[in-house]
Amino acid sequence: MSGVGATGPVVRPRRLRGSAPLRRLVAQTRLHPADLVLPVFVREGIEAPVEISSMPGVRQHTLESLVDEARACVEAGIGGIMLFGVPATKDARGSGADDPQGILNVATRAVVDAVGDRLVVMTDLCLDEFTDHGHCGVLATSADGRSIVDNDATLERYASMALAQAEAGAHVLGLSGMMDGQVAHVRAALDAAGHTDTLVLAYAAKYTSALYGPFREAVQSSLSGDRATYQQDPANATEALREIELDLAEGADFIMVKPAQPHLDVVAAAAEVSPVPVAAYQISGEYAQIVAAAERGWIDRDAAVLESLVHIKRAGAQIVLTYFALEIAGRL
Repeated sequence: MSGVGATGPVVRPRRLRGSAPLRRLVAQTRLHPADLVLPVFVREGIEAPVEISSMPGVRQHTLESLVDEARACVEAGIGGIMLFGVPATKDARGSGADDPQGILNVATRAVVDAVGDRLVVMTDLCLDEFTDHGHCGVLATSADGRSIVDNDATLERYASMALAQAEAGAHVLGLSGMMDGQVAHVRAALDAAGHTDTLVLAYAAKYTSALYGPFREAVQSSLSGDRATYQQDPANATEALREIELDLAEGADFIMVKPAQPHLDVVAAAAEVSPVPVAAYQISGEYAQIVAAAERGWIDRDAAVLESLVHIKRAGAQIVLTYFALEIAGRL
């Protein structure tokens, strides 16, 4: 029913939703393949890709299949690729992380050689995949006998990793360890070595989460316990803004919120205050939840994937890391 009400014309917002072309025309949030970054795993010592049981459709790559995946990203128009290494051997200090012949650095060179500047090549800068204890830093013993992560000793390892990754050709280094002062320390090391154009993506708000489980299978994590003493408490939002402010002051070129969907309020708050691009990571558990529910016929996979990514973009993320990147790029 239409017409004029008691105080004037009747306003009918539904008129803007009357057809698919009209809804597309007035859509406030648009997702584009260039907004997306595909996280990938490359494993040392395998002869063929290995499926990850808790992440159906995601694999641990060989060097050859990783390069093929990077080329597929270029063809799909995806913005970037984030590399995670899975070494054959680990030790307490994560020696493979800064070894030029370590799997992540070898893989970075192979990908950069294959795609050049046609794709932004990002590398994970953290020790957890490389340590035999699974923590993101070097361990020490506290005065009361507890095993703790030594923040400052870890920064030295991060600086060494940064130089190795930059020399391998990485365009962007993803500082995901949540150590205090990591951005400033890595930025100083890069600049001193002449890598002034290598960018830093700071995981400024990385929360402790139950949704990391499938990722730990993907990287064959050795972790026992949790990382609650250095990752953020999911109960806190103001603390995230403080971390963001610090990382910006230390020279971060991008900032990241992780996980994405459970912390859309933090993504939105970060977008309000950040003068640099804001990224959000739709993590392994977020991926696994959608895939598992769709496999059971409980939800429409295509619709759920698109909806989840639009939510993240609408909250304010300019860049979205997602295991669905290649899949969704073909439908945008």
